[in-house]
Amino acid sequence: MTSPSTSEFIVEPMTALQAKEICGWIYEPPYDIYGWLPWEEMQALDIEFGDPDIRMKQYISILSTEGELCGFSQIFPLQGVLRLGLGMKPDWCGRGMGKNFVQTVTQEARRRNPHAEIDLEVSTWNERAIRVYEKAGFQITDSYELRTAEGLKSFYCMVYQP
Repeated sequence: MTSPSTSEFIVEPMTALQAKEICGWIYEPPYDIYGWLPWEEMQALDIEFGDPDIRMKQYISILSTEGELCGFSQIFPLQGVLRLGLGMKPDWCGRGMGKNFVQTVTQEARRRNPHAEIDLEVSTWNERAIRVYEKAGFQITDSYELRTAEGLKSFYCMVYQP
């Protein structure tokens, strides 16, 4: 597998088949917290990309030029802000492709709303992701605690500053 440049990633609307595949991705600890519910539960609960309307409006799939699904993103609209949520296929993680992956998603967000601020939230312990986001042009602007399934956890807000 080669390291694609930004232009070597393809962005397309997420399909139900891709969403189902993403639900099957298994990450090694400590990243295993980023896994999803089984696809059938996501559909039954009508949550996140299990809801066809949310999937169509907010989720994109990131593919290699060979057509392999290598990640996804949620581009969530807030007042004057687009908040990114990103996920890379586990066997693509740690191979030096993160910066280009994040830049591809950021370019798509900018295309959707050229004047909106672009930000994301990241767990403060996730140094691997923080380094990638910084290389892609994001800077830490705030820290706070958010309620998660495991209780209160510390997060950074990172804002894209090209």
